Amino acid sequence: MSGGVEIERKFLVARLPVLEGLKSKPVRQGYVTLEGDSIELRLREKGGAYFLTLKSEGGLARMEREIEIERAQFEELWPTTGGRVVEKTRYVGALADGTGFELDVFAGALAPLVMVEVEFDTVEAALAFTPPDWFGADVTEDRRYRNRALADNGVPGRPG
Repeated sequence: MSGGVEIERKFLVARLPVLEGLKSKPVRQGYVTLEGDSIELRLREKGGAYFLTLKSEGGLARMEREIEIERAQFEELWPTTGGRVVEKTRYVGALADGTGFELDVFAGALAPLVMVEVEFDTVEAALAFTPPDWFGADVTEDRRYRNRALADNGVPGRPG
């Protein structure tokens, strides 16, 4: 089980970096809770592992608790997502300064959306971060770009 506070910034991607050589995994996640609920409960299949994740409301910093579950448990719960699903390929890499990033290339109805997330140890580090030029608009506080909102509503228009 992992848990604690997740501190991350999320950006649209202005220019796709070279993906060759980056580790990647297919990700399928579905949402049990609806947009507007006070918490987010999701099921995630990532590279053959299965997880149940609970997240609080928030933007830059949110509480997150995740437990690994068995495939049978995942399959039993999956219908509760009601089709509120996100499918993507997640690429994991590091920026020139060593800061890690996760780049999501969305599939299906959410294609050709591409976003990148960077996690931090402190809010101060997150606020001090200067994104590289291939990062686009910062959508950290734009609720329309949360995966749950994307699963419910599809790709939004321009970030606002």
